[in-house]
Amino acid sequence: MKKQTHKILSLFLSLTMASGLCLPAMAAGEEPEPAEDGIVVLYTNDVHCTSDDGNSYAAIASYKAEMEADYGADSVTLVDNGDAIQGAALGALSKGSWIVDIMNYVGYDLAIPGNHEFDFKMDTFLDIVTNQAQYTYLSCNFLDDQGQPVLDPWTMVSYGDVDVAYVGISTPETLTKSAPAYFQNEDGEYIWGFCQGGDGQDLYDQVQATVDAAREAGADYVVALAHLGEDLQSSPWMSTQVIANTTGIDVVLDGHSHTVEPSKVVENADGEEVLLSQTGTKAENIGKLTISEDGTMTTELVALADVDTDSQAYQDASAFISGIQEQYTAMTEEVVATSQVDLTVNDPVTGERAVRSAETNLGDLCADAYRIMLGADIGWINGGGVRADIAAGDVTYGDIIAVHPFGNMVCLVEVTGQQILDALELGSMYVGAAENGGFLQVSGLTYTIDTSIPSTVELDDTGSFVQVTGDRRVSNVQVLDSETGAYAPIDPAATYSLASHNYMLKDGGDGYAMFGAKNITILQDEVMVDNEMLINYIKDELGGVIGDTYADPCGQGRITIRYADADFSAWYGEAARYAISKGVMSTTNGSDFSPTHEITLATMYQVLYNLAGNPDVETPTVTDTAGMWYDDCVNWAASMGLYESTQFGQDHAITRAQTAHIIATAAAAAGFPASGTSAGLEEAPDYADIPAEYLSGVTYCYKAGIMVGDDAGRQMPNNTLTRAELAQILFNLSQLVK
Repeated sequence: MKKQTHKILSLFLSLTMASGLCLPAMAAGEEPEPAEDGIVVLYTNDVHCTSDDGNSYAAIASYKAEMEADYGADSVTLVDNGDAIQGAALGALSKGSWIVDIMNYVGYDLAIPGNHEFDFKMDTFLDIVTNQAQYTYLSCNFLDDQGQPVLDPWTMVSYGDVDVAYVGISTPETLTKSAPAYFQNEDGEYIWGFCQGGDGQDLYDQVQATVDAAREAGADYVVALAHLGEDLQSSPWMSTQVIANTTGIDVVLDGHSHTVEPSKVVENADGEEVLLSQTGTKAENIGKLTISEDGTMTTELVALADVDTDSQAYQDASAFISGIQEQYTAMTEEVVATSQVDLTVNDPVTGERAVRSAETNLGDLCADAYRIMLGADIGWINGGGVRADIAAGDVTYGDIIAVHPFGNMVCLVEVTGQQILDALELGSMYVGAAENGGFLQVSGLTYTIDTSIPSTVELDDTGSFVQVTGDRRVSNVQVLDSETGAYAPIDPAATYSLASHNYMLKDGGDGYAMFGAKNITILQDEVMVDNEMLINYIKDELGGVIGDTYADPCGQGRITIRYADADFSAWYGEAARYAISKGVMSTTNGSDFSPTHEITLATMYQVLYNLAGNPDVETPTVTDTAGMWYDDCVNWAASMGLYESTQFGQDHAITRAQTAHIIATAAAAAGFPASGTSAGLEEAPDYADIPAEYLSGVTYCYKAGIMVGDDAGRQMPNNTLTRAELAQILFNLSQLVK
């Protein structure tokens, strides 16, 4: 097969000229006969400079050479799906150029811009496209102020008599995941965009028009190179949503959400199956799309750790990369401090990234650096700006750059308490559901996030903050008085000094439109680069040693997240929200809902007591509960006939059958009629397991729709009751008595 490439300058040109622009690729020399038939597309995404200073690219070069030997060089195409040039010292110190040099050497054919391709501003990215990259950047929805594609929307590659169209799709989140100011003129007007309007429809329409153009030009297959992702926060622009709202795409090779997705099938608008794949992040894997001669298409992931490192291709690429590394190694290996503790962006229990959804000790350190170095009331940093761990021991300049690789500039501004509250609400909008790079790590501030309250933040088409339209998730916001060391409630009408970086404060990054140059008073403008500030804080304020103050990986308790362990999208989610909002159920430890924890008898009485409005009990009759947390509720239960003994004894877990008995007894005391016969309940597979003394209660709850069992009709009468089940029972009960 002979591989050929089109370069289409605009969507209109692609419609009218595509058939005449095929040019044969130049062969490097005679090739051995390939051992395999078909077409191979190798793909990477979210490499972020790799985790090994670029060495992973040598493995990519090796695997590419292996595939070329198997299939023939003209049957193999190497593509990148965005976020390659930023994320570590290799990118930060060269503004992406060193990564581009490596990608050129390895032999990339195509790439699309992810949001981080714009982190060094528009001029730098356009210079990379025009003067540096030897591969072609594609994006059908990166448009100028005239609505024209800035890059080629698509290109055709011919493999013998098979034509494959590659369509580039960039996430509209780029406008906020990079800095909005990078896409605006001096008057703050957008002069570049990503088809971000219409609640996703503008993007779907642009993709569809591009795919249609490629099909009309004779494409046998359409492969979308996308930087869209599958995270909820990316809706309505998730790759799955683009697939569901378009036709004509065969495969989507994705990026942005760092998902490890070897192969997934998603139905398009016509109900046809589309393959979706993504490799993860930091070059742990390379993807392989195979198009067989019979048209069968498969995707898989190959771990780069398993690739042959003895090959000539690997050795040559490694030598080239080593030459680049020598240019910055001396700087990055300089020891600037010592840490007595491990500083992390991850959850210490699960090992998963936490800095974008919860407090971490490294987040605390970085936020402290902003506040203390600039003498601010409050300091904070977006979780997406804290990129790497710092291990205990020597801390190098390279370690600090890895934490703050973007080179943001430190600023001090004056804002109102209301702006602070709105920003905290924006930062917390996805907590409990998804990660968010805009989640705020704070200093000089404490606050609580209630994940049982759905976010009511309204965003515009660019993903920027507009307003809060309803209940707020954030409460108990307290600001530190640095002189007294005491915290006091924030005053929405007061002004506070806030230290952070230009990305959020001046440029509105991560959607923080309540700030921006027109909405703040700048007190100190772009004082220093963020990584230099962090170094200076550790040296000057901490004496060069990060100590036990930052020992807890979960931070110092500045951010309290309530009900983070509850999945409000699960079967019990609506019920849990109801029980919490009505004040009849709360946390088990000040923060967790604990949906799988067992319900005890005292807890059951407490919940019913809460439902009754916590009435006074005139004459306690249960004598051994005095001083216990359940004293009032147990004596109330006794007064209602729900408990018959004068001694409570040891609190204990209760079964579903016991629960039904208690609820039926309470209903009878409240005047609700009995349910009559157990007709229908006998069909339950475990009917015989219901204890006789509780049968009438189980019958009542079953007939009333309060406790109906699982999907198979099982009542599970002797199973202990969980908190999630109790929430659902309370919700069902509320529907009954409306």
